[in-house]
Amino acid sequence: MNEFINKLIFNGPDLIDVIFSLSLATILGMLISQLYKGTHRGLNYEHTFIISLVLMAPVVTTVMLYIRGDLVLSLGLIGSLSIVRFRTAIKDTRDMIFIFWVIAIGLGAGTFNWSIVLVSSLFIIVVVAVLYYFRYGHSQNKDFILSFSGQLPHAADEVREIFLRYTVDARMRSYEVTGENWEIIYELRLSELSSSAANDLIRALKTLPGVHNVSLLAPQLSLPL
Repeated sequence: MNEFINKLIFNGPDLIDVIFSLSLATILGMLISQLYKGTHRGLNYEHTFIISLVLMAPVVTTVMLYIRGDLVLSLGLIGSLSIVRFRTAIKDTRDMIFIFWVIAIGLGAGTFNWSIVLVSSLFIIVVVAVLYYFRYGHSQNKDFILSFSGQLPHAADEVREIFLRYTVDARMRSYEVTGENWEIIYELRLSELSSSAANDLIRALKTLPGVHNVSLLAPQLSLPL
């Protein structure tokens, strides 16, 4: 009876190896999630995604521990995954990279490739930190959309002089007049990408007679920093 219980419980990888693999995957999953949180930029941050990164690594490790060298279980796993439909849309390609990284951690820990998991994780962490620190690939785009409105008459000459001081190029996209009010939208390129240049442009336009509202719009990566 005891022999049967021992075979039932310990039939496969040693229990210590299993616990170590699950612990390693969980710890690395937590480190990866904190790295994602610390280097994340944008408005699509989700707390549940951080939790998913932590849990995904030990789950994949468990799956790999099940199918180690077992062809039948691996085929069954493929069949079960074909039934499950994942409908969560990936909003950022960077999120997909972190998901794949966590899956790779789980695969390595589940196959007892601990040294490869540790070395590769350390290497990738350093690469991510260097890319974030040096702002690799950060857009230096200086194009903005300027929308401003006011009351007639419109000081076109003064606006042109301000554009000559603060912009490299400015093109009118729309000009709308409603009663005594007007609204103009320009596509322009600032002479320099900085918050001071944008603020100076907005302040100069607001000093014009009849101007009520000035808005400077830009893609997220083009915002002055």
